Amino acid sequence: MGIVAGLDSSPDFTRIVVCDTDTGAVLRQGYAPHPVEGRPSDIDPQAWLLSLGEAAGGGLLEGVQAIGVSAQQNAVVPLDAQGNTVRPAMVGGDKRAQVAAADLVDALGGREAWAQAVGCVPQAAQPVTKLRWLAKNEPENALRTAVLLQAHDWLVWQLLGRPVRRTTDRGGASGTGYWSAATGAYRPDLVELALGHQAMLPEVIGPSDAAGTTPEGLLISAGTGETMAAAFGLGIGLGDAVVSLGASGSVMAVHPEALTDQSGMITSLADATGMHLPVVTTLNAVRALRGAAELLGLPDLESLSELAMKSTPGAHGLVLLPYLEGERTPNLPHTAGTLAGLRRESMKPEHLARAAFEGMLCGLADALDVLRGRGVDVRRIFLLGPAAELPAVQASAPSLFGAQVVVPQPADYTAIGAARQAAWALGVSQGTLDPRTPPAWQGAAAQVLEPGEELAVGQAVRQQFTAVREQTHPGAFRP
Repeated sequence: MGIVAGLDSSPDFTRIVVCDTDTGAVLRQGYAPHPVEGRPSDIDPQAWLLSLGEAAGGGLLEGVQAIGVSAQQNAVVPLDAQGNTVRPAMVGGDKRAQVAAADLVDALGGREAWAQAVGCVPQAAQPVTKLRWLAKNEPENALRTAVLLQAHDWLVWQLLGRPVRRTTDRGGASGTGYWSAATGAYRPDLVELALGHQAMLPEVIGPSDAAGTTPEGLLISAGTGETMAAAFGLGIGLGDAVVSLGASGSVMAVHPEALTDQSGMITSLADATGMHLPVVTTLNAVRALRGAAELLGLPDLESLSELAMKSTPGAHGLVLLPYLEGERTPNLPHTAGTLAGLRRESMKPEHLARAAFEGMLCGLADALDVLRGRGVDVRRIFLLGPAAELPAVQASAPSLFGAQVVVPQPADYTAIGAARQAAWALGVSQGTLDPRTPPAWQGAAAQVLEPGEELAVGQAVRQQFTAVREQTHPGAFRP
């Protein structure tokens, strides 16, 4: 038996899990918040190290042979030629870069050109867009920028003692907007397009490769982004999809090849195993539920769920298109939500509550259809997020999605995925694991929900939703 650790450096905290290399069993854990208030758009990356040190205190890493690092995606750490930070790291969903995103789309010739080049269309949060913002708003800092790292790249580099060699993995690279999952290569011309000049980019190493070894002999694996680490920690494979219920929603699935989507609805990411993770996002998920709860004067989502369960599938004909903040799937950035089917018998609080849940899930089912329409096999769906525990979600999701739904027990799957990567790299270095086959850790404990006899009812609800969507926004959605 060996011992490895997985590090999850999220926007708010650092969590560390120490795991058995053979089974993946979590032996001990550490946690520390980041020493910053709120979620600023700029943050000194030293805060990540301070949080890491606190989380690893008390001998947590005693006996650990390898560490895997996962971290928040879309963070850019610009370094000068000496390896010093030019400015604080640019993190999170940076709305100030929205104009820069539109500029980049136009500069390359449109959404289709970007989808063909790197498998995604620039969004405000992406590193390539933040570079454009930097060039336009802080030209002196842009000019000083000589090296570009993401959060997990920077942490790996620090753990290794800031070596000359800087590395990343294909999962993290695929989210930058200047690396293509289809070709496995950087597009330096897109860095120049955004930043105004070339910059040094980290070497992309394989899923089971080691980034290096510390002077103390501790192996550090490649590291990856939080999305890829979570998928690896869950143990999803071909035929599996993950639906994540946050304020916005996302749908991703494992696929053997990169997808090029000319509409820009699919973001073509790479995963942490050598496969691919096409992702489709919606702007409105739990935020639609919170809006309905506020409208109905309810204190929380649990109360909204309880009320919705008093209605029946189809909400007596009430349909909510939950496009409250515009929408990405379909691409309707300036639209608003729609409530249709109002009749005297449907004008009851429980029907509106039910329509909110069904509208949210139908929007995510549309996102699933985008992937299915491109040949992605979806037979089992992992449902993530606190809202996945709500009875109104669990009652409707299997029939609306048309597949088995798995609700994993709460755990830090991102840190577990990072630990699994560390175990893989350690096994390969010791000659006990194949570099093409990750360690077979036990999958997540979960509740399994089948569509059963409700499948036909769910499909009727979806048809009702689709009819209203097509009437309100004809031709906007083509999966």
